[in-house]
Amino acid sequence: MQASLLAVLIAAVALGGCQRATVSGDSPQMRHGRYAGIGLYAADPLWSQMKVADKTKDQSSATTADDQTIIVVVDSETGEVRQCGNMSGYCVGMNPWTGPLGKERSAPASLSKHLAELGNDSAVSNEAEVVTENAQSR
Repeated sequence: MQASLLAVLIAAVALGGCQRATVSGDSPQMRHGRYAGIGLYAADPLWSQMKVADKTKDQSSATTADDQTIIVVVDSETGEVRQCGNMSGYCVGMNPWTGPLGKERSAPASLSKHLAELGNDSAVSNEAEVVTENAQSR
């Protein structure tokens, strides 16, 4: 009886020191905030053609046409993915796991022109070819 009680006591003390293992990068010490970076991407010609909700009236404010880089992040709590312009700060989000953000802010984006329609402008067409070539080389 005393031997089994001693064994239970030793097991309880030994297991009491155990902690639940965490997945690498999931522990509070490893995370540096709620949003995790996915990447930085060049703003292609279609980004500036997006119909922006709640356009500002301030003429000095940057627009999507001024964005040179698209910053893509994921919300680690909700799974929402956001694409944001570096100068305009305008973001488009997508989260297939919850309700929609609203028609004007959900993928697919509403465009004033499609890529094929931009092909008539040689400068835009050349820029689109460079972006396409860069994407294919990855």
